[in-house]
Amino acid sequence: MKKLLFGFFALAVSFGFSAVGISAQMSDGNPMVGGAAMYKTRNIVENAVNSKDHTTLVAAVKAAGLVDTLEGKGPFTVFAPTTEAFDKLPAGTVDTLLKPENKAMLTKILTYHVVAGNMDSKAIAKAIGKGNGKATLKTVSGGTLTAWMDGDTIVLTDEKGGQSRVTISDVHQSNGVIHVVDSVLLPN
Repeated sequence: MKKLLFGFFALAVSFGFSAVGISAQMSDGNPMVGGAAMYKTRNIVENAVNSKDHTTLVAAVKAAGLVDTLEGKGPFTVFAPTTEAFDKLPAGTVDTLLKPENKAMLTKILTYHVVAGNMDSKAIAKAIGKGNGKATLKTVSGGTLTAWMDGDTIVLTDEKGGQSRVTISDVHQSNGVIHVVDSVLLPN
């Protein structure tokens, strides 16, 4: 067994592979999200559907009819709440939002998580610095998010005073960038 493992290791080294190299290559240099590789060559929807952490978000995007938009050219900056983030909402909220008669409200909430342009964490941090510790981000829904830093973590405050922390930043897509957040942001 040791000879077999050593032989595999020697073969891998001779071809220039390493565990780190294989991992980075599989995820296209992006962090893994929800157990899935996020590829820079795929768009926001193509990547999100593979994340086990974003099943509720994907269902909501489909129910709101935003798939075509988020597959579009962009660029978009998406603050993507996890399924766990949606679970923090009061019981029954997600089921209510997914009903066809609530499509407008669902669309407003989802587009409140989207900023036009390609704002990676460095761009957001720069805007926060220019704003003396806070940056106002205009969302696609027409609302605003306030971004600020808590140590090295970007925090977003919504119009109702709720806060969400970026847990995974800079997940680059062919049409923008995703930042995974731990709470759903709510517009006025």
